[in-house]
Amino acid sequence: MQKTIFTENFLLQNKTAVQLYHEYAADLPIIDYHNHLSPQAIADDKVFENVTQVWLGGDHYKWRAMRAMGVIEKYITGTASDAKKFETWARCVPNTVRNPLFHWSHLELKNHFGIDTYLNGNNAKEVFEQCNAVIKEKKISPKSVFKQFKVEMCGTTDDPTDSLIHHKQLSGISHQMSDGSNQVGQDSNELEHTNSKFKIQNSKFKILPSFRPDKGFNIDNKPAFFNFIDALETASGQTISSFDDLITAFEKRVDYFHANGCRVSDHGLNTMPTKFEMNTALNNEFSDFLKTGRKDAIFSDKDAFVGTLLQALCKIYHARGWVQQFHLGALRNNNTRFSALLGADVGTDSVGDWSQAVHLSRFLDALDVSNQLAKTVLYNLNPADNELMATMAGNFNDGSISGKMQFGSAWWFLDQKDGMEKQLNALSNMGIISTFIGMTTDSRSFLSFPRHEYFRRTLCNLFATEMENGLLPNDAQWMGEIIKNICYYNAKKYFDL
Repeated sequence: MQKTIFTENFLLQNKTAVQLYHEYAADLPIIDYHNHLSPQAIADDKVFENVTQVWLGGDHYKWRAMRAMGVIEKYITGTASDAKKFETWARCVPNTVRNPLFHWSHLELKNHFGIDTYLNGNNAKEVFEQCNAVIKEKKISPKSVFKQFKVEMCGTTDDPTDSLIHHKQLSGISHQMSDGSNQVGQDSNELEHTNSKFKIQNSKFKILPSFRPDKGFNIDNKPAFFNFIDALETASGQTISSFDDLITAFEKRVDYFHANGCRVSDHGLNTMPTKFEMNTALNNEFSDFLKTGRKDAIFSDKDAFVGTLLQALCKIYHARGWVQQFHLGALRNNNTRFSALLGADVGTDSVGDWSQAVHLSRFLDALDVSNQLAKTVLYNLNPADNELMATMAGNFNDGSISGKMQFGSAWWFLDQKDGMEKQLNALSNMGIISTFIGMTTDSRSFLSFPRHEYFRRTLCNLFATEMENGLLPNDAQWMGEIIKNICYYNAKKYFDL
């Protein structure tokens, strides 16, 4: 089998980069503060059946690439066997060169399964069997992956109506059932005093929920919106017949999440809303909408609704010391046919081109003017907005917290070497790189943790190149400490871990 470029010094292009990575970055624990991993899968901790299910199932990056290479859906998300799906993907891999999938895929094969060769159609069967043998021998499961990669904290993304039963399982907190009985262990009154930790061979992990209220903003989609309202009423115990009732219901769920260890919210928006007040007429219209909207009514001012609701939520987050995240600029579900066939998040999203600066500035300022702006992470999907986000974050730092306003890590289509370097350079040039909280995977795959390694190697090489070119002090200890902070310690402090 041919050896690969994925050696111990992959992406490290000089001696200083090698030193920085191996001495300062490589062995640090991982704080993956935002991802879309399944809490149930973590709680159940089932050993994966085969490599296809853990590696290709749910990975819309790979699905998108396969379609681009002429693979029909049967071999992607369809009825083909797992072995055939793996073989089909393997035949595609050699043609993913210069796409980040080429790097990610081989790092995942190497780090998880010890595969040190290029994957292709000729060796697909052999690699499939080798991976499955490793899964069986090492009993690879979600928790074993966390242990292997020193994952100290995993931040899942959770709907406000979620019971968080799986987080409670992981933390040993009781789950109050509808019949009044408890599951697992401790009384629910102990929620405030219990951290979401579990132990595996003396290693500690935190699996923490994040509050994602996006469904509550989708007032244009009446069936989905009213389904959410029904679920929110049930979860909160709050009848929702007015806008104030809606805020009260959300606040009750924030408190519930807070009691279960949540300290982070997240929001996926095209762009920020521009109106932050529901006047009397709109409040009355919303009450009428709740009564009749299931059939006939249309709410007239979505921007005012979303802006007022989001401002209220952000003030609630601030009062509880949370971190708020805003993912901006994704144009989602472009392909109607595939969305109808497969649903959302199946590889039919793209970069959007909304104007961001004025809306974002006004939104943040409306919170800051009353000193109710929480710690905030801003992510953009359009690389044209890198400098915009870096400078916008700097507008609202107030000296109260180091790095209070974060230009978040390169996200989604941008979390590859070029995208990471552009984000790091924009932040360095227009902000303070030494306060950066570093990488998060934003992934649905348990095999994605090598992306932290990919980021750390890229970061070390970026610093080292400038050190050797005389643009930074050639002092490994000085620069190495900054790298350690970016890769781990800043996030640990920022999220109060």
